[in-house]
Amino acid sequence: MAESQNIEWKESWRDEYLKWICGFANAQGGKIYIGTRDDGTVIGVKDSKKLLEDIPNKIQTTLGIVADVNLLTDRDENEYIEISVKPSSFPVNYKGEYHYRSGSTKQQLRGIALADFLSEKTGVRWEDVPVPEVSVADLDKDSFDIFRREALRSKRMTKADLRMSNDELLDSLGLKTAGGLKRAAVLLFHRNPEKWANGCYTKIGRFGKGSDLQYQDEVHGSLFLQADRVVELIYLKYLKAPITYDNMTRVETYPYPKDAVREALYNALIHSCWFSGAPVQIRIEDDAMYISNDCVFPSDWTADTLMQRHRSRPYNPSIANAFFRAGYVESWGRGIQKICESCEFYGTAQPEYVVHSEDIMVKLSALPQISNRQSGGLDGGLADKIIAELKENPKITQKELADNTDIPLRTIQRTLKELRENGVIERKGGKRFGYWEVND
Repeated sequence: MAESQNIEWKESWRDEYLKWICGFANAQGGKIYIGTRDDGTVIGVKDSKKLLEDIPNKIQTTLGIVADVNLLTDRDENEYIEISVKPSSFPVNYKGEYHYRSGSTKQQLRGIALADFLSEKTGVRWEDVPVPEVSVADLDKDSFDIFRREALRSKRMTKADLRMSNDELLDSLGLKTAGGLKRAAVLLFHRNPEKWANGCYTKIGRFGKGSDLQYQDEVHGSLFLQADRVVELIYLKYLKAPITYDNMTRVETYPYPKDAVREALYNALIHSCWFSGAPVQIRIEDDAMYISNDCVFPSDWTADTLMQRHRSRPYNPSIANAFFRAGYVESWGRGIQKICESCEFYGTAQPEYVVHSEDIMVKLSALPQISNRQSGGLDGGLADKIIAELKENPKITQKELADNTDIPLRTIQRTLKELRENGVIERKGGKRFGYWEVND
């Protein structure tokens, strides 16, 4: 029998195997067999009587738990030892180290994974720990004003609801405990949350080709201040919008759908492991925007899970609830679905997610012709593909163009409009009986 999540084979006893026992106790429990090869073949142990006394004492003294230690014999009368470990309801450490059994391996928990494990075992989330030295009077008036404005605009709260004092509002949002304001309240409403969570800010950078950083900004302040300011800063300073005219109406077309960028930012602010010390990072290039944050996902989730229908499982429920009450997000796990729908409607590619053990990154792709304009011209490959279709079938419809080229319909429409404005193509006749003419 091979080693598994709950089985470990060892030829002889070593005190370092207390780490494996620690890992079993912190996970689902399991059994270690002493006096066996890796395939489970029994080879026996010496001094079994002494081990039956030493091992239980070392487990209790070093780990503070009790495990069943049994003497077994095989058909050939070879003696071996079974150590049966039950899952512990509290965190178990080995000389200050926390180990965890995952699959057939033992892992030492560090950083975000350790904090997440301790939170799960103790039942107290990091965001819910009280900060007794901060009072309601220390919080930021502008942050409360933003919350009230957005909650009223979204109709998540009424004018009557919002007449309550800031203290009553925090209580209604579940941001107070008997020990004082929660960390979540400080992050959401304090002007300088970095005093308690180093790295609680958003960093934005504009990059040229390769790793050439052109300029950058940092947005500090409460999470509500960041939510209110970051997206506007991106669209005012970091993105260019080519201007066209629809009759007499001025049209500005940005490379990324604003709703998708806003939703991705809110997700990052809500689900970040703020105790890691790393800010939300937004990298903007000619063709793509990357939004990343530190986070630990449920063990059964992958990037594919995110792109499917899934229930809401916020990493910071108290922060997520405040964003929901403000009207920034929904509470049904539809955030990523909304990003996908926004990209599809706008004509950009679907978002791409990369999930690591302690962080997540989403890539938003720019409109092909817009991203190329920011580098100095129309996307020649895209234009050539469309022109080739027009030459082959001058009566082709926009919908047929999209189907034939696998290019989003809105991108087809924008590219056709630009080709017409540049004199590359002309539309002859009406919608029903007209045709396209390419000017060589």
